[in-house]
Parts: sequence; C-alpha cells; structure tokens
Amino acid sequence: MYSAHFHLLLNHWPILGTFIALGLLVCAVAAAQDSLKQASLALFAFIALMAVPAYMSGNSANEFLKETPGVSMDLIQTHQGAALLALISIELTGVFSWIGLWQFSRKKRSAGWNTAVVLLLAILTFGVMSVTGTTGGEIRHPEIVSSPEARSSIGAAGVSLIPKIQYLVTESSRYVWGTLEALHFIGLILILASIGLLNLRLLGFFRKLPVAPIHRLLPWGIAGVFINILTGMLFFICMPDFYANNPDFQLKMVAIVVAGTNLMLFYCTTAFQPLAVLGPDHDAPVLAKVVAASSLFLWVAIIVLGRYMPFWEVVK
Repeated sequence: MYSAHFHLLLNHWPILGTFIALGLLVCAVAAAQDSLKQASLALFAFIALMAVPAYMSGNSANEFLKETPGVSMDLIQTHQGAALLALISIELTGVFSWIGLWQFSRKKRSAGWNTAVVLLLAILTFGVMSVTGTTGGEIRHPEIVSSPEARSSIGAAGVSLIPKIQYLVTESSRYVWGTLEALHFIGLILILASIGLLNLRLLGFFRKLPVAPIHRLLPWGIAGVFINILTGMLFFICMPDFYANNPDFQLKMVAIVVAGTNLMLFYCTTAFQPLAVLGPDHDAPVLAKVVAASSLFLWVAIIVLGRYMPFWEVVK
C-alpha cells in the first residue's frame, strides 16, 4: 500500500532528477552536444513519468500526517499545492522532451525551438520543485521555516486549483466525467493502434509491412499516453481515496512507469534507427523482439488492471 515511507522513497526522484536534467541540458546547449541533449530529454521524460506516482502517494502520506500531533496542516496544504503545480510543470516539460526525443529518432537531432521550450519549462519546473521540496521538509522540521510568504503564495495557488478541478469534473456538468472517460479510452486505442501495431511487426507479424511507416505513427501513441495521464490525474484529484490505497491501481502505476520508460528509451531515441530501415519480410533482431514483447505485455496489463480496479476497491 502507499504510505508515508513510499512517498518519501518516490518524491526525491522528480526533485533531484529535475536538477540533474536541467544541468545536463544547459551543458548540452553550451557545448552543442546532441548526445548529451538527448540524454537530458530522456531524463526529463522519465522524471515526468515518476512524478505521477510520487504525487499520488502524497495523498496517503497526508492522511497519515494529519493525525500526527504537532504537524501543521497549513504546511501540509502548502506542500500539497506546490506539488500540484510542480506536477503540472514537469508534465509539460515531459511532453516537449518527448517531442524532442521523437525528433532524435527521426533526424538524429531535435529542433532548436523545442530545445528552447524545454529549457524554459525546465527552469520553471526547477523553481517550483525547489518550493515543493522545501515545503515538504518543513512539515516535519518546523525549525527550518523562514520567510514562508512566497512559498505559501505558491502553495496556496496550487491548493486553490484542487476544488476548482473537483467542481469542474464532478459538479459543473454531468457530461464532463463521461467525456473524460471517453478520452481515456480513446487514449488507450491510440496506444494499442500505434505502439501495439509496431510491437507486433517487430515480433514478426504483418511481415509485408516495412517498419518505418508504422514507426511514423508512434506520435499518436505518445499522445495517447499523455491523454491517459491527464485524464487519470483528473480522476485521481476528484477521488483520491478510491485510488490511493487500491493495490490494483498501484500495480498499474508501476506498469505505466516501466512501459513508458520502455517506449521512451527504445522507440523514441536514436536506438530505434537501425530498426527503422527494416523493409518487407525483414526480421527484427532477437533483442528487439524481447523489448517488443515486453512492451506489448505491459500495455495490455495496464488495460486489464484498469478494468478490474473497482473490483479491488470492493473486496479490499
């Protein structure tokens, strides 16, 4: 189950990872090193994936701490608000980082405009992550609290978003939740139609098809991933108690991080270029088949776990 210990284990990844990735990107731009730039974009994309379970595990930590004597709820809410803004910022950084990685997989370099956007978003994320980490430390260490006005304003801005999101999704219209559910399923369809088809081709199915045209459909699958992350986060914000301690949901989060990392490192970097030249009746290497099989298994597992999530909530 998610716990305060699990949150402490996860929350350092997005904070420290953002600092490291930003440093790598600055060095890559200064030295004009495409390989270093690709590494920084991959790290940003990975941190965007890790930030999702890190944020979600905070709900259980909050439930535990609010019953602890001597802990300030104001500090907890400030941290919660800053964490939401940090999540939004790192996810936007991850989106454009993934675009840059896709450009590397096609042209061996990312466009200058994309690098500039990632750099600006990364600087913003660096600032919000700093506030998030500081406010998190202050919850159990009030002796380090000093001049909290600026941090409180950032946290308050994030906290104020939560009831607005909950009202928009659950109360503003009866069609909003259903629309988000439909978008979630559309995202799954995009993932299976593009990533699934590419995996099947690498495994030896549809051998008459060349790999390169199928690979060009991959941005639709990446779009599906981010549609599902966005809609999933909205569902979680509106019903955190349903999801946070659901073991099925926790397994799904693990599968999403692993499947997303697989997608990013193998299909969206220069590592895929030797496979992109495979023509009709050409067979993929054994290692590529192993990666494709694991990718296909993980995405199907994510769908199955999502389908049976309510069952685990009932019987837990």
